[in-house]
Amino acid sequence: MTHHISLRARVLTAAAAAGVLVPVVAGAAPASAATAPKVGCTSGKAGLAAKLQKDITAALAGRAGTVAVGLYDRTTKTTCTLRATTSYDSASVVKVTVLATLLWDAKKTNRYLTSRESGLATAMITKSDNAATTSLWKQLGVTKVKGFLKAAGMTNTVPGADGYWGLTRINVTDEQRLLSLITAKNTVLSDNARTYILKLMGNVVTSQRWGTPAGAPSSVSVHVKNGWLQRATRGWRVHSVGTFKGGGHDYTVSVLTDGNSTMNYGVNTIQAVSKAIHRDLIPTASAASRYTPTTTPMEAYVAVPQG
Repeated sequence: MTHHISLRARVLTAAAAAGVLVPVVAGAAPASAATAPKVGCTSGKAGLAAKLQKDITAALAGRAGTVAVGLYDRTTKTTCTLRATTSYDSASVVKVTVLATLLWDAKKTNRYLTSRESGLATAMITKSDNAATTSLWKQLGVTKVKGFLKAAGMTNTVPGADGYWGLTRINVTDEQRLLSLITAKNTVLSDNARTYILKLMGNVVTSQRWGTPAGAPSSVSVHVKNGWLQRATRGWRVHSVGTFKGGGHDYTVSVLTDGNSTMNYGVNTIQAVSKAIHRDLIPTASAASRYTPTTTPMEAYVAVPQG
């Protein structure tokens, strides 16, 4: 009995550090094929697809866990995918979806965000504030979130039940779809909404500027949202989604991972992939000018609800 209580305490503590609202229960394992899938790339630029495929594969060599990758560069019409349809617990990356839902809903009644909503949205994205996310999630309700997902064509994203937004199920295909809506004119999000989302994603606090920005040249604009949490099975979920523009390119990157032994292990996996992508897309940028993410990756810390 003593051992059981101490184990539960340790799990609760780990979940609290994850920075999302999540019950301590076993998570559903992503489906995986008997043979590990391979990175697939296509490009309108000669030789780029093969180079990206080779370098992303090399970046993942020997890495434990289950990694999903999505890349799209509008300039060269380059796409790379790995486990694009594998589902993961969202952790805090779902906060971009929450903000997009809020702005999409406001657009339907042609209204601006209130000062309260604007304050909550800013805290949610730039500081990954969980209380602010919970307030907006409750205000919107799952019905509106589902309405946005349908309008956005994010057909495989499933909102977390019972208010646990951190357990929303996501995949690379839908995250890349969301990033495409944020970065190009469309009928789902207004131009003002897209600008607002990018502004907040471009102003995250220093301790959360890790993940997909790793290796991006300083000439490239960086917009990022990360998330992580630990559960009773499949270890740490660590994710990063980002948009990048500059150096003659306009691209989005999503990297989702689970089965990590520690948070930093997942961060390092994501950053190895990201460095390969930035280097291959913009090889002329000198190493000294490259954007360097924080060496102390952090997210918000909150207690898991009891009972």
